[in-house]
Amino acid sequence: MMPIQNVRTAPIDGQKPGTSGLRKKTSVFQRPHFLENYVQSIFDGIGGVAGKTLVVGGDGRYFNHQAIQIILRMASGNGAKACVVGQDGILSTPAASHLIRMHKADGGLILSASHNPGGPNADFGLKYNGPNGGPAPEEITDTIYNHTKILDFYKIAACDDVDLGEIGEQSVKSMKVKIVDSVSDYADLMQKIVDFDKIRTLFSGGFRMCFDAMHAVTGPYAHTILEDMLGAPKGTVINGIPSEDFGNGHPDPNPIWAKQLMDIMHSTDAPDFGAASDGDGDRNMIVGKNLFVTPSDSLALLTAKAHLAPAYKAGLSGVARSMPTSRAVDRVAGVMGIKCYETPTGWKFFGTLLDAGKVTLCGEESAGTGSDHVREKDGLWAVLLWLNILAETQKSVSDLMTDLWITYGRCYYSRLDYENVKTAKANTLIDSLRDKLGDLVGKSIEGLIVKSADEFSYTDPVDQSKSSAQGIRIEFEGGARAVFRLSGTGTQGATIRLYLEQVQTDPNRLQDDPVNVLQDVRKVALTVSDLFAFTGRNTPDLCT
Repeated sequence: MMPIQNVRTAPIDGQKPGTSGLRKKTSVFQRPHFLENYVQSIFDGIGGVAGKTLVVGGDGRYFNHQAIQIILRMASGNGAKACVVGQDGILSTPAASHLIRMHKADGGLILSASHNPGGPNADFGLKYNGPNGGPAPEEITDTIYNHTKILDFYKIAACDDVDLGEIGEQSVKSMKVKIVDSVSDYADLMQKIVDFDKIRTLFSGGFRMCFDAMHAVTGPYAHTILEDMLGAPKGTVINGIPSEDFGNGHPDPNPIWAKQLMDIMHSTDAPDFGAASDGDGDRNMIVGKNLFVTPSDSLALLTAKAHLAPAYKAGLSGVARSMPTSRAVDRVAGVMGIKCYETPTGWKFFGTLLDAGKVTLCGEESAGTGSDHVREKDGLWAVLLWLNILAETQKSVSDLMTDLWITYGRCYYSRLDYENVKTAKANTLIDSLRDKLGDLVGKSIEGLIVKSADEFSYTDPVDQSKSSAQGIRIEFEGGARAVFRLSGTGTQGATIRLYLEQVQTDPNRLQDDPVNVLQDVRKVALTVSDLFAFTGRNTPDLCT
């Protein structure tokens, strides 16, 4: 018999999970007891794992393998019945969500820091997803955090490592460990959603695409589905082998970090369609020939055309977007006669709406789009749905977007990130804006008149839970909007995110330069916030 060890420990500061679990520098997770403390707090926070089944996997970043071995030994030590693990420890976040639902598991532990860089000097993360396959709600994450503050021991089985490369069943003490193919179950699910035959015909007719996996987890999924199953030519997938440091890159699918893809799509011999995904496979970027499609516009297009895919032929029950996401999908939903929900940032807020059947599609400006097939955003699913639409319409990305804008108007949109701002200064900026809100309405600032100004709060229409302080919104007459929010996905300092939007319905103004269209609202937003005074930054670190 392998003994169960009760290891004495003490609370460790800084283990409060955010909207996507706990993210820290890799070296922090490698400190003595840090990972173990947090895992035990998760187990305690969900009422223990005795007799339960868990799904475990991650994005393959540095420390992924070692962390999974620790989690498996701790799950066994805490009496878990079984763990389902992706081969070699690899599971995209949407694939993990699907496995939780497919196996009717009691939840899952997903090892990822999403789009953050990986490596010994970069970032690592761990989050708990519930039995519905989605991120834990706030009451669970709060309970987990409370346990981190009182923990005095953790349980772990003393045993050899599990062979993560061997598909089949193994055991850790009395706990079964089932190693599964990381891709096959997810690929089966995709065949039930989109028309693979239509997409095969598209590729066989000479259609070309480039998918940038960014040296991250979607590489194996894209190679299998796009090239092997759908017949896209070999070489369609680039950077398709996952690496622990993502090829020494930044696996964030945006025009800055996916520069190789952007250069290909703006070349003289550009493919018809371009796409990229992120570290853990839950985000997507869509690109046409010489055209970057904003995540907000992508959500709007998918909403308008989803009925062309088999899974959505009956129509959509509703849609949802995060508050900072542009109002493009609102305009589409209004014409379609379906409800559009505005939620705080964080996929868990979509989860209750999806579980209740109130929405079918949902998305956020940070390149996340999803539907009711899982309870996470899903990067490759979005790409496949786009391919289905392209196959059915026989139109280019550019033509589809132009049609969308002519029909519903265009929401010119941009996000500006000011990273690694001292947390105190970032909080002071938001506090200052909050103090100004009551005096802004009706004021003319740099030529724009403030129509409304508030701090977004949300009451969940399903469970009536309330979330406050979710971002500052300032709307102007003429269809412009500025949103300020602090991001919770970084590992050091704070990221101030400024979102700019301008609605345009004039058919002669639908192909303007977004930078020029947004320059007035950008100027006003910087003036109102005194951003330079608080941060000393003249330019953002990232502009999409």
